[in-house]
Amino acid sequence: MDRDVIEGKWTEIKGQLREAYGDLTDDDVEEAKGNREQMEGVLQQKLGKSKDEVRQTVDRILNNI
Repeated sequence: MDRDVIEGKWTEIKGQLREAYGDLTDDDVEEAKGNREQMEGVLQQKLGKSKDEVRQTVDRILNNI
């Protein structure tokens, strides 16, 4: 999914991420500002998950949108 689509659907993606990872705050999610790489980095740092785990979750969320 390209950056324009991610930015356009950011509100929906934020909701899905917060649902998948209840520990995330709005500030955590907003830090990424629609950038997938930043979003994955924030998730890794905040949740202590591996890059592959985070990428799989983000792929699943993006594929459902």
